[in-house]
Amino acid sequence: MRFARDPRGITPYRDRRDAGAVLARNLTHHHPRDLIVLALPRGGLPVADEVARALDVPLDVFVVRKLGVPGHEELAMGAIASGGVRVLNDDVIAWYRLPPSTIDEVARREALELERRESLYRDGRALLPITGRTAVLVDDGLATGSTMQAAVLAARRLDPSRIVVAVPVGSEEACTTLARLVDEVVCPLVPPSLSAVGAWYQDFSQTTDEEVREILARRHAGFKVPGYESRRD
Repeated sequence: MRFARDPRGITPYRDRRDAGAVLARNLTHHHPRDLIVLALPRGGLPVADEVARALDVPLDVFVVRKLGVPGHEELAMGAIASGGVRVLNDDVIAWYRLPPSTIDEVARREALELERRESLYRDGRALLPITGRTAVLVDDGLATGSTMQAAVLAARRLDPSRIVVAVPVGSEEACTTLARLVDEVVCPLVPPSLSAVGAWYQDFSQTTDEEVREILARRHAGFKVPGYESRRD
């Protein structure tokens, strides 16, 4: 597990692009030929775009949805990912005494949004090939880590040679938990306490669906991957 500290010290990033540039510098030990960067939408896309550009490697989106606690939606009780993957945070569920029916209802609602985003972002393109490659899963930060855990489980089904989780900022608990599930965790900034990822960005404005589509369209147009053919309806 690499907690490569930011030489600037414990200071917020300017924005997600700045964070991506710092993150890329901590991934240069990987051979570009073997890498594919998978971004968790939406906030992970600008970060991952900077990483993929700096390392000159392909980029794609990997759709995962957080399952928020009803009435406290920013708090994750779990997450879902493509392929029917569901990860639950047992501690949160027990604390809020959430019944299975509530969890299932939230999961059904988020599954519809996951399907919508898959269709919107991909625009008929298939996921870039991951088998035999080092998959670098990128988000703008880790708080509980449940969303990233779902992404890891889903990515593993695609048979990559290695899985790396790379985030600009994260809680030590989440990074340590994920380090048990993947080959490497790269996190340049691990604050003494992390209550919200957005607190470690000067500009944490929302990434829009259109920005995601523009990034992916530009990257897919400018980067050809052997063995990949776009599938369109």
